[in-house]
Amino acid sequence: MALKTPQQYIDSLRDGRVTYWDGERIDDITTHPRFQVPIGLVADDYRYDDAEYGALRRYTTEDGSEAHRIYQIPRSEGDLGDRVELMQHTSIGTLVTGVYMALMSVKDDVARVNPMYAENIERMYRHCRDNDLRAAEVITDPKGDRKRRAHEQDDPDLYVRIVERRKEGIVVRGAKLHITAASLVHELVVMPTKGMRQEESDYAVSFSIPVNAPGVKIINRSFAPAELNAFDYPASSHHSVPEGFVVFDDVFVPWDRVFLAGEVQLASKLAQSLGLWERTGGLVEAVRMSELFVGLAQLVTEMQGKDQDPIAQNSISELITYAEMLRMALDYSCRHYESTASGMVFPNTLGINVSKYYYAANYHQTVRYLHDLGGGLVLTLPLENDLRNPESGKYIRKYLHTKPGVDVETRMRVYNMIRDLTADAYGGWQFVVALQAGGGLPAQRVMMNRTFDMARAKRRALRAAGATLPDAASAVTTPQR
Repeated sequence: MALKTPQQYIDSLRDGRVTYWDGERIDDITTHPRFQVPIGLVADDYRYDDAEYGALRRYTTEDGSEAHRIYQIPRSEGDLGDRVELMQHTSIGTLVTGVYMALMSVKDDVARVNPMYAENIERMYRHCRDNDLRAAEVITDPKGDRKRRAHEQDDPDLYVRIVERRKEGIVVRGAKLHITAASLVHELVVMPTKGMRQEESDYAVSFSIPVNAPGVKIINRSFAPAELNAFDYPASSHHSVPEGFVVFDDVFVPWDRVFLAGEVQLASKLAQSLGLWERTGGLVEAVRMSELFVGLAQLVTEMQGKDQDPIAQNSISELITYAEMLRMALDYSCRHYESTASGMVFPNTLGINVSKYYYAANYHQTVRYLHDLGGGLVLTLPLENDLRNPESGKYIRKYLHTKPGVDVETRMRVYNMIRDLTADAYGGWQFVVALQAGGGLPAQRVMMNRTFDMARAKRRALRAAGATLPDAASAVTTPQR
């Protein structure tokens, strides 16, 4: 067991994986221009000797060896705090490895149905941890006609399914969509997209398979072209990671890598476990992003000489409210943690779902305040090459002047950050991700209804209404959901 170096991680991607991008089959992603930024992001997470974050990335396992903290199973509030801190300084290409937290959180439930699956979860978790591998969350099926169940589709492969059961394992076919960093990891951890009925047992399937397994094919797309420069695109040029359209073309999965193969009662349990950790990651990013919005809003306001303007101050107050609500919500969810029977600690389920809902439901309105403060220059600002050109640059520096002490280039960088984060490459991606990552708003509503203490709320309502009879609460039933 040994921690990998950044170069060892890069070398490990030369394994024959089948990857496509823009109609091109790419045999070696480590040398292709489109993959340089995303691979560099994940490689940075392998810098264990880094003075700033190296110690945060490492933890000591139960056998005394070192592993990446993304694999540390939280056992206390302190462990959970360390994980949240790690999430603030880690690429999405590493964070998706948190899929193993989801699996480990339901391992006890899985064991009660099939002990072999629970043993497989533990084995694969240790295999990836001890070999310093990365894994992707592979959950969303194409789904076809949403009015019909998985087994009722025109094409039976519109949900990933088992097409053959052998003595040595299973054969699966189908596709999964929106798989962040699929081409950058080592293992694809497939989870059911939702609960399944008994007649859909072939679709109740979960497993882990190497990215280079025969029959696995990944079609990539990113919000950011490879050639973006850091001045005009300060977010997109540094943070782009491709989304994968992952195809399983009759892929053989050995039994020791299978976590679920037909036991429909576990399908929703596995799907929901991943949702919690995905939403936690989304909330951590929301806290970071919302604070950035406040800083950008204040800077652009000061640069315009409008820092005393009451309308501008009101808009910034709204941004502060949004940022602080998210920060406090994350803090609450970690302080009021829950735990499994085996002692694994995880964020408060209701707290995370309410917080993620608030973040997503108010994101677009919040961005509106930032756009209103920035004005039209958010979209129409000239490019860096025009600034650097002596002939055009002199006009840009002349007419973008606002007041003494405001550097024109700095002002342009602030505007470029606003545009890139909220109205261009990264921003377009973020507008959708804010709503859809970890499931759309309906998914959070479902979990809020399931986890809110409705019985206590009803008791309090009855007492407030003066209905104090001992059997009064039993007369009020909770609607079926």
